Amino acid sequence: MSILTRTLLLTSCVAAAAAGAAQSADVRPQPRANTVQLAKSPLSGGVLMARAIRSGAVRLPAGMAAGHVTALNCKPAPCTLPNAQASEGGQPVDEDPISVDPNNALHVLTGGNDYNCGSSLQGYYASTNGGKKWTATCGTLAAGAGGGDGDPVVGWDLNSVAYRGGIDSASNLEIVVGTSADFGKTWSTPVVAAATPGIDMDKPWLEIDTNANSPRKNSLYISMTQFDASSNSQIGVSHSTDGGKTWALVNVSTKQLFPSEVDQFSDLAIGDDGTVYAAWQRCPATGPTGDCGGTTATMYWSKSTDGGNTWSKEKAIHQVALAPDTCNAFYGCLPNTFERIANIPVIAIDNSSTSTHGRLYVMDYNWTGAYMQERVSASADGGKTWGTPVGVTPQADNHDQFFEWINVGPKGLVAATWLDRSLDPANVNYDAFAAISNDGGATFGTNQRLSTVSSNPFDDGFGSGFMGDYTGNTWDGKKKLLMSWPDTRSGVNTQDEVGGMKP
Repeated sequence: MSILTRTLLLTSCVAAAAAGAAQSADVRPQPRANTVQLAKSPLSGGVLMARAIRSGAVRLPAGMAAGHVTALNCKPAPCTLPNAQASEGGQPVDEDPISVDPNNALHVLTGGNDYNCGSSLQGYYASTNGGKKWTATCGTLAAGAGGGDGDPVVGWDLNSVAYRGGIDSASNLEIVVGTSADFGKTWSTPVVAAATPGIDMDKPWLEIDTNANSPRKNSLYISMTQFDASSNSQIGVSHSTDGGKTWALVNVSTKQLFPSEVDQFSDLAIGDDGTVYAAWQRCPATGPTGDCGGTTATMYWSKSTDGGNTWSKEKAIHQVALAPDTCNAFYGCLPNTFERIANIPVIAIDNSSTSTHGRLYVMDYNWTGAYMQERVSASADGGKTWGTPVGVTPQADNHDQFFEWINVGPKGLVAATWLDRSLDPANVNYDAFAAISNDGGATFGTNQRLSTVSSNPFDDGFGSGFMGDYTGNTWDGKKKLLMSWPDTRSGVNTQDEVGGMKP
């Protein structure tokens, strides 16, 4: 489909949305005053919110009733899926990873910073019937931990064992991982996957080798940022070969000295030969507001070919401009709100049997000076060289695009998802969107709206103070793409919403 055709489609969607908003202006949620301001720190938002709640600086708002559920299916393809609220309602839920059992596409697991969950602040939501019903559980703490600090991660191995993890607070922040043998209904007490005296472990991401022919299938890898007491930072990856019972932590990036540079926001991908790829952001904390907001960041990558025991020398992918800090947030702010913004260089690899097998992709946003634009870079030579970033939206879309994710599915289809404000002329409300590339990331097709109702960030439950740092997407192995995101359609707070499409 041509850029012109996609632009016309987007324009018609904007016109329809504007007409709908005019018809229901009296009931549309209105922006409210900001009620939460987190500390300006290089630590992740989930950690900062957990600390604010425990200190009494933030009081949880009134909750909401349980939401809607439905089967995550549509026909005939191409089609977009109905939406289902996976979280239980009540207090806000944000930061939403998602994963599907490689043995059964009806087994879906997602999670969130769940402010219903007492000391752990970690919630996990499992469905065994494709979204018709969800079981919500709160994460328990590892031995010796005094509380949870969010940043949930989820995954499955080839034996249909489910995994969940996040950050616990002991003498320092530590990464913990637990398992479930009954598809997410009950969970083991988590074990510590990464902990070092005097170091805060932050912003984890979990990947599991589910490649049936990999020499290291079912190995687990969890990346994180390691901050010392001076905010010096370093990316590390911990790995396990015994189902998460024991872990070994290895440093990946060179240590960055604060404030000259800060490493943060890592992600992982695993090739079908067992090679593990890590990507992360490096930014100078010397910007106009004394942090990384409004600066130029560099995205880096490294790989391990021996199961995470050693890692290649870090190499740059490309540079990005970060959004300005207009709300006292370390990495920049979502324009027209008080929301902090993360820029995760989400990395994915093509494990299909097509001609694009082995191709790497990295998705992130770039601040154009007027709005945040989502882009994808591709590498056809294992990361040695990277192509010029390609926008995933039409050139006419000059509204903010943020909270990106990317994965490669059947037949080499590259699925980019993000939150997009193109349906709101005021550039405030957002929707979940997706676009597919079938030519190795050279172009992306029609932008598909996945959310059935727009969200107002001022309805996040914190007066636009916090809606998380990330969304998620996954392929279910049967040509279906699922996305999870923080959704405020209730008008009360964010909840973990799941939707998607069949291309």
